[in-house]
Amino acid sequence: MNLTPYRQALALPGLRPLLLVSVLARIPLTATGVTLTFYVVQDLGRGYGAAGLVGAAITVGAAIGGPLLGRLVDRRGLRPVLVLTGVAEAIFWSTAPALSYPLLLPAAFLAGSLALPIFSVIRQSIAALVPAERRRPAYALDSMTVELSFMVGPALATVAVTAISARTTLYLVGAGIVAAGVGLWLLNPPVRGAEEAAAPQRRVPRREWLTPRLLAVLAVSTAATLVLGGTDVAVIAVLRESGEVGWTGVVLAMWAVASLVGGFAYGAVSRSFSPLALMAALALCTIPVGLGGEHWWLLCLALVPAGALCAPTLAATSDAVSRLAPAGARGEAMGLHGSAITVGIAVGAPLAGAVIDASVPLWGFAVTGAIGLLVALAVLPVELRHRREHAADAASATPPTTPAEPATTDLAPVTT
Repeated sequence: MNLTPYRQALALPGLRPLLLVSVLARIPLTATGVTLTFYVVQDLGRGYGAAGLVGAAITVGAAIGGPLLGRLVDRRGLRPVLVLTGVAEAIFWSTAPALSYPLLLPAAFLAGSLALPIFSVIRQSIAALVPAERRRPAYALDSMTVELSFMVGPALATVAVTAISARTTLYLVGAGIVAAGVGLWLLNPPVRGAEEAAAPQRRVPRREWLTPRLLAVLAVSTAATLVLGGTDVAVIAVLRESGEVGWTGVVLAMWAVASLVGGFAYGAVSRSFSPLALMAALALCTIPVGLGGEHWWLLCLALVPAGALCAPTLAATSDAVSRLAPAGARGEAMGLHGSAITVGIAVGAPLAGAVIDASVPLWGFAVTGAIGLLVALAVLPVELRHRREHAADAASATPPTTPAEPATTDLAPVTT
């Protein structure tokens, strides 16, 4: 496999420390959902539905706040936003263990709307540090670090809750998030490239960059994570029905490993792939996964094709947003991208759960995969129109060919 794209990307100044900080910073963020669920169920004595409402409040808040914080980064810079969100995170996580459930819900919404924008900031900084022609391997590395964070964060939170308590784990997670904000503040990665920062700055009207094609990429991002969120729930349901729920961790780990391998391969290839094509392939490969639910190892094998497309799809959408949004609005665009991903996960899990409750577990895979395909078909005209326009622009830029004329010397007179 060709590793040159990775070597070239990692040789760029600032990218290695950014990716290292991104792994460490994302781990406590990925542990928030599990920790809050344990706390609401165990310490507050509520059900899983009540815990889900707290998670939904954070999700809705993050979906609303992400683009607003991104716009603030565009206008005021990164560090003021990190201070604002870091203080908000410190207040929430230091008080959450003392809040009653009726107070925890609105506090969770406010905390979500002012959540540390690590995911979007990392992607915005990659666009600033890496030239457009080298962003594919850089965003592939970013997607792989996200996978690693989701493999480590929830597992560590579960161990901490079991060994200590959910209440104490809330404090630890909050401390980790605040430390992540401090680390990012100290690193202070650029949010605009050197040439972009030197150019005259002007406010870019949203109508100039929020084009149908960018909206299509956001829709693809939402559909992709809807499929992933539905798969997460459907895996548990299938294994529970077959009496092999004890293998859930192994199956989900295999799914994550397949995503890591797929992301690595995506960054190493020499050509780019359309986010729409990758998402459609992900959805198509997800539909039949439930047929392998008779045994846990068959389910593992059935998940490999879809798993291998997870990281590439998310990397491709990040890359597309970075190219379509101008530097002056990239923070807001990346915030919208983060919101699209968040909404997809938030919708996919309960949707698959409702389908499974009304039918059988394998339909959780089939329905969420089919919705992904429907979204792909809905945005396909936008992609085809873009390709036609691109081809027309390329044709108009090519000088017309003329019939060959007899050669003349410089001294020969040219008559018209």
